[in-house]
Amino acid sequence: MLGKLSHESVIQAPATVAWQLYGGFELARLVENRFSNLIQKIEVVEGDGGEGTVLNLIFPPGVGRFSSFKEKFTRIDNENRIKETEVVEGGFLDIGFTLYRVRLKMVENGDDSCIVESTIEYEIKEEAAANASLVNIQFFIDIAQTENDHLLHNKQPKDA
Repeated sequence: MLGKLSHESVIQAPATVAWQLYGGFELARLVENRFSNLIQKIEVVEGDGGEGTVLNLIFPPGVGRFSSFKEKFTRIDNENRIKETEVVEGGFLDIGFTLYRVRLKMVENGDDSCIVESTIEYEIKEEAAANASLVNIQFFIDIAQTENDHLLHNKQPKDA
């Protein structure tokens, strides 16, 4: 069984600025700091923030369905501002998913804003189809809002 969820969020910053957070480790650091109630720790297992980087996401006890899972940066396209990650160990893979991929894409929306397109694509075994209800795009909507707030709060004056 295949599935897909998507959402678009407006970020009040140019795509080039927003991509600086999304393109490498900065997003993981922001998530770890701002969502400590949902994610206890994000460890770099291997890599430098480019394609092939593997992160271990560790969740607080009693929060959510998983204690941890590893995700791999499978695509980072700086020119088109697209980042894809896939769960490669634990988490969704332990409950019948054969693929759990997140795609984040920055799209220009004028001089001072952009749109982040968040997409989750997944495949799940038929016998585990009920677990598809665990897939939820809300976390990525919250991340986009947090990024927007962060960029607005840390905005540099145009004359600087």
